[in-house]
Amino acid sequence: MAESAYDKAAVVATLNKILEAELAGVVRYTHYSFMVFGYGRIPIVSWLRGQAEESMMHAHEAGELITYLGEHPSLGIGPLLETYRHDIGDILRESLEHEAAARDLYAELLALVADRDITLEEYARRMIAEETMHAGEVEKMLRAPA
Repeated sequence: MAESAYDKAAVVATLNKILEAELAGVVRYTHYSFMVFGYGRIPIVSWLRGQAEESMMHAHEAGELITYLGEHPSLGIGPLLETYRHDIGDILRESLEHEAAARDLYAELLALVADRDITLEEYARRMIAEETMHAGEVEKMLRAPA
């Protein structure tokens, strides 16, 4: 695949939006973990904190790519809306919304770099796959047991 020029400013702007969204995920999942009560608390809290750690790893990767491109990572953080809905189902549905938004950002990045930069293209594809698999797991958690 031949690499060609891409809009570096747009790529960096998208990577910064990804960085901010992933940092918001760290805060969101950590907050959710505090708000779980009931018999299933321990495994659910563990899963939520694992998601916070994964979001942090994703933020690290986006920040490293920004500096790889010679640019400055954002100090911002994505939207953090407190819905005051702390039922496990509500938390999981909000998680799905967050994951869909993140997946859209990775798709936006892919559109900017496809057939132009293999490193960024492979990163975007891998992250879309990860976010899609994660959403699938959350959807399974929301299903009623058969």
